[in-house]
Amino acid sequence: MSQIDRATGTVSFDDVRTVIITALGIEPERAKTFSRETELLGGFAEFDSMAVLEVVAAIEAAFDITVDDDDISAEMFETLGSLADYVQRSAS
Repeated sequence: MSQIDRATGTVSFDDVRTVIITALGIEPERAKTFSRETELLGGFAEFDSMAVLEVVAAIEAAFDITVDDDDISAEMFETLGSLADYVQRSAS
């Protein structure tokens, strides 16, 4: 089910954060600390190369977008904010 606000055609940062937290099985108390500045690649143990694949699949399903292989980069997954920005651009 898409989490895009159909009235405005937008995706919120919180929507992207929720999808990532759910895909990675992050505990709720820890998830509260996740902000736009939270580092993804190298930032915490759960976010490894397999997690990238899981997150991409979860994002594609949740927001009804296709993440092109050429778009997957260290910059895209640098922080939660950079990933949210990508999803927001792709969903609009």
